[in-house]
This record gives sequence, C-alpha cells and structure tokens, in this order.
Amino acid sequence: MKTILALALLIAPALPATAERLSLPVLSEYMEEIGEAEAKFTQINANGSRLTGTLYIKRPGRIRFEYDPPQEDTLVIAGGGQIAVFDGRGSGAPEQFPLRRTPLGIILDRDIDLTRERMVTGHGEQNGRTIVQAQDPDHPEYGRIYLYFDNNPIRLAEWMIVADTGEKTRTLLEPLQPRNDLSEFLFSIQFETEDRQ
Repeated sequence: MKTILALALLIAPALPATAERLSLPVLSEYMEEIGEAEAKFTQINANGSRLTGTLYIKRPGRIRFEYDPPQEDTLVIAGGGQIAVFDGRGSGAPEQFPLRRTPLGIILDRDIDLTRERMVTGHGEQNGRTIVQAQDPDHPEYGRIYLYFDNNPIRLAEWMIVADTGEKTRTLLEPLQPRNDLSEFLFSIQFETEDRQ
C-alpha cells in the first residue's frame, strides 16, 4: 500500500494541470478586436456532409461564405441586417431572413458583450479549449451558438449553431487572417442578386 501511494505521489507532478477557462470579459475583448478578416473553413452539416471554403468577415454585421467546388455556386452572405443563401440552382433570387433571427448575429454585433445578462448559458473548458454557449437573451427561441476558443494564444477555432429546430451546423476555422481592404460589394445581397441574373 505504501509503495502504491509513493508511486502515485511520484507520478502526480508529471500529469498535466487542467487548463483554466478564459473569462467572458477576455473573450468579449478578443471578439471585439475582430474587425476585417478571412479564413479557410470546414462546415459540417447536420447530415454529416462536409463543405469547405473561405469566409470573409467585416464587423459589424457582415460575413460571406464562399464554397469550394463542387459547391462553388453556393454562397451565404450577411449584410444590411439580412442573411441570404444563394443555392446556385435558381434564378439568382436568394432565400433571405433577418440576421437577428440567427445566433450568428451574436458574433457579428457591433458590441460583443458575453457578460450581458442571460446571453451566456454555458461556460467551461474541455481539452484545453474554452467553450461558451450563448443565445440572444431577448429571443432564446432563435437558437444558440457554441463558441470554441483555443486558449494559448486566444483564437476562435470553431463554432456550432443549433437552430430552433435542433439542427446543428459546425464551422471549423483555420486561423483568421486580418484584412483591411474588403469591398462592401462582397457583403451586398442586392449586388450579388443582380450579378447572378
């Protein structure tokens, strides 16, 4: 028994310490600093299918998902308070709905404050990552978003959106690359609609 206890005490210091979760004010500040950026992404849909592409983000309120072949005609744009999904098969008219009705609006807001009352409903750490579960505090029925942050250095590595239907869509991000030259046309639903006609 003493031998087992002695071995345990010797081994214990060699085990990695549990990483601490990043605080909500620190994460809010990090998200606020994301202005213009681009990144490669992998999207995992509810049916298990995977799509890849490049996303462009220009806060507040704008994001663009360009997909790689064979889905290159598919495009998702958020701009002007709307999200538009172009499927590439129609006349060019996209399916549209208000950005505020999706949890994606949380990370595109002008002011990101994860400490806002009832916004964050989960905050923990797993495998060296900080995970935040958030929702619109005024409209939790719009769904929720899980944000996955690498801790050192801080990096938004992934998000998962759970729609009001329960459908889950994961987006895995390569490191965001800062930009300062993204055209407003990239985020113009009207321009894209006219261009496809």
